[in-house]
Amino acid sequence: MKSIVLTGGGTSGHVTPNIALVPKLKSKGYNIYYIGSKNGIEKQLIEKEGIPYYGISAGKLRRYFDVKNFTDIFRIVGGFGQALSILRKIKPDVVFSKGGFVSCPVVWAAWSLRIPVIIHESDMTPGLTNKLSMPFAKKVCYTFPETEKYLVQQKACFTGLPVREEITSGDRIKGYKLCGFSGIKPVVMVIGGSQGSEIINKTVRSALTELLQNYQVVHICGKGNTKAELEKIKGYKQFEYVNEELPHIFACADIFISRAGATVLFEILSVKKPALLIPLSRNASRGDQILNANSFKRCGYSDVLFEEELTEKSLVERVNELYKNRNEYTKTMLNRELQNPVDSIISLIDEV
Repeated sequence: MKSIVLTGGGTSGHVTPNIALVPKLKSKGYNIYYIGSKNGIEKQLIEKEGIPYYGISAGKLRRYFDVKNFTDIFRIVGGFGQALSILRKIKPDVVFSKGGFVSCPVVWAAWSLRIPVIIHESDMTPGLTNKLSMPFAKKVCYTFPETEKYLVQQKACFTGLPVREEITSGDRIKGYKLCGFSGIKPVVMVIGGSQGSEIINKTVRSALTELLQNYQVVHICGKGNTKAELEKIKGYKQFEYVNEELPHIFACADIFISRAGATVLFEILSVKKPALLIPLSRNASRGDQILNANSFKRCGYSDVLFEEELTEKSLVERVNELYKNRNEYTKTMLNRELQNPVDSIISLIDEV
């Protein structure tokens, strides 16, 4: 029986695409194992799937000077040794890496043991972890057509981004019940990423009075970011984080306000609903979310509001405009022929 090791972590965006592959891998008879960090978000997500999980030391890779760069080198070296030991024990036929700083030692260890590696890049431009891993990979899958120019042609494979099947099978009525909503007003779903977004949380809450005149708002605000004083506001529901409930909340949402990480973009695209994207600014990131958001806007899937332009007034105006034109966005998404990323990636896994 064939065996595969999945790796990736740091944020849910580096984990949920791996989870999307699991049902098809199981149906094809693969034994599945996961290597992640010892206490990262990936640990709890993967253990819920019943997949054997191995935690290793993980050091963060930074593009800037930080004293922690020196101490994290030892964590990375330790993680490499641990990954070697685990891979020797499992003897997988292939390793699939979704990125995140924990994946580098796993990829390097696999290469040193002559285990073929496939890497997936979610964003428009490769992140540092994947840049350091790509020389050791047989194939590099990518999500946006624009990414091809950054990759070695012989390795590059355009697959799109795998999305969990259950995302598209939510129940609208269950979503209403989870949020305590009715079907009278449309629902705006706010997603600030798995850690939440301080600026989006603050602006949405400051605009609540005006938003709730026309909409109901379900707000995924990140761990530790719920506000007790907002719990009893009618038409507003806040969650720190959702997993099993997510498909139902997606089903009851009419439009989205969201960051522009690739995973959430393609989850929203899979349910064919428009979004107002507020990408991380270049001050807080390498600019990948800006590129992702602009690509979706060019395709006619979403609108974009940059952080520098985000105010209570601009948010409400753009939400109203998005809802008014929602059918045009949906029509564009329905008319686009989209490939099946899960099938494309599984074919590559079988091939290598």
